[in-house]
Amino acid sequence: MARYDGPKCRVCRREGGKLFLKGDRCYTDKCAYERRPYVPGQHGRGRGKMSDYAVMLREKQKVRRMYGVLEHQFRLYFQEADRQKGVTGHNLLALLEQRLDNVVFRMGFANSRDQARQLVRHGIFTLNNRRVNIPSMQVKPGDVLLVREESRKVPVIQEAQQVIARRGCPEWLEVDGENFKGTVKASPRREDIQHPINEQLIVELYSK
Repeated sequence: MARYDGPKCRVCRREGGKLFLKGDRCYTDKCAYERRPYVPGQHGRGRGKMSDYAVMLREKQKVRRMYGVLEHQFRLYFQEADRQKGVTGHNLLALLEQRLDNVVFRMGFANSRDQARQLVRHGIFTLNNRRVNIPSMQVKPGDVLLVREESRKVPVIQEAQQVIARRGCPEWLEVDGENFKGTVKASPRREDIQHPINEQLIVELYSK
């Protein structure tokens, strides 16, 4: 299988930081990374200093796994970001943030990006009054996301909406929880992405 389907907490430990792959659990004391913040494996505690290339590779892998995209997809995003005007690293993160599955997660309609991807594939949402089922679809300012009326009682959506109050919603998005509606107000800016990401390392890796 192309996608990793093993323990998600092991991935966070391997990348040296929280990737928020298990939703609300990542915000609690049950998070495995909080209890064991070192690389998994027999010699995880004693691994030596990484080379410059390894540091760049790990940063790329961290971001790729955080957003749940495959290597080929990630390279295509980088190529598109490099063609656009502006800072390539910032463009790359903006493209990843504007994926439909990530927007569903950010709006609080899912507990994790994996769960958001599954919900999108099941056709639970409409975008600008059209049913959508492609997680990688890019949203743009002015787009309106809506949970279809017959899907609003799905337990995972109701649970996720309780979490968004604690997790918070980015300023570039607006959510109307009562009406199961979200609006893309603007394109994401670099300061809207709070995760500790050094995108310049990714640019340097792909520029080699």
